[in-house]
Amino acid sequence: MRAEAPHRANSSPASLTVERIRLTGPSRRIDPRIHAARGDIADVALADRVFAPHYALPLEHGCAAVSAPIRAEPSLEARAVSELLRGEGFAVVDVAGGWAWGYSLHDHYVGYVALDALGTPLAATHRVSAPAGYLFSAPDIKAPIVARLPMGVLLAGTSGDAFLDTAEGFVHMRHVRALDDDEADYTGVAERLIGAPYRWGGRSGDGLDCSGLVQTALAAAGIAAPRDSDQQAALGEEIAEGEALRRGDLIFFPGHVGIMADEATLLHANAFWMATVAEPLDDVVARLAPAYMQPVTARRRL
Repeated sequence: MRAEAPHRANSSPASLTVERIRLTGPSRRIDPRIHAARGDIADVALADRVFAPHYALPLEHGCAAVSAPIRAEPSLEARAVSELLRGEGFAVVDVAGGWAWGYSLHDHYVGYVALDALGTPLAATHRVSAPAGYLFSAPDIKAPIVARLPMGVLLAGTSGDAFLDTAEGFVHMRHVRALDDDEADYTGVAERLIGAPYRWGGRSGDGLDCSGLVQTALAAAGIAAPRDSDQQAALGEEIAEGEALRRGDLIFFPGHVGIMADEATLLHANAFWMATVAEPLDDVVARLAPAYMQPVTARRRL
C-alpha cells in the first residue's frame, strides 16, 4: 500500500516536493507518549512504522511563555501530561483550533500546547539553576520585576559581572548557569527543590511530579532522561540485591520514583505530602506496603 507524501504543518501544498512512501507491512506498536501518531496524521519520521492518512514534517518552535502545560487533549480542561518551559523546543506536527500538536524536543513527549505559548526557537545560552529567579527590567535588584522564572527555564543572553543581559530583561547571575556548565551533583539539584509543590505534569521549580523532579535534576547535570517513571527505570544499572544504597541512586515504586540523598533518605515529589520532600525510605515503603506486596520495584544506579 502507499501513503500520502509528507507535508509541513500549516504549509502551502505548492511548496512541497512530492514523494511516495511505500509501507511494506502492518503497523508496528508504538508508544503514543513519545511517537506523534494519531488516527488522522503522523510525524513523517514514523512513516515506516505506522499507517496514517497524512504525514507531516514537524516544524520547530520554541516556548515563548514562562511555562506551558503539555496536555493530553486540545482543551484547557484536559489533563496536563508534562510541561514545556520557556526556551525549550517543540516540534509542531499539526495545528487546529488554537492548539499545536507535536512533541517536546528534549524528550520527545507528545501532546497539545496552546499555540499562543509558542514562538520562534531560542538559541539558549543559560538555564535558571535556582529554584526560581527574577527577570528585572534593568540590571538592578531594585528595578521592577518583569517575570518570575522557575528552575529549568532557558535563556539567551550575555553574561555580565552581576546580571545576564537578555532581550527581555536582566537575570541575576546567581540564579542562572551556562548550558555547558553542568552541575556536578544532580542530587544537590533535587535538594534545592525541597519544598516545591507537587504538581501532576510539572517539571519546574514552580511545581513537579516525581519523574519531573528526576528529569529536571538529571538535566541540570547534563544527563538526558525520559519523562515518565516507567521510562526512567531503564536508566543506569540495577543495584544488586543486598547492596547498600548511596547518594544519587534512583528508587522505583509502582508509578513513582525518587532519588536517594544518602543510604536511608529519599528525595521525592509526591502527592502524599503534596510537595518535594526528604524522608526516610523506610517510611515510604511502610506507607505503600498495605497496597503493594512489593513497594520497591527497582533500584538503579547511574
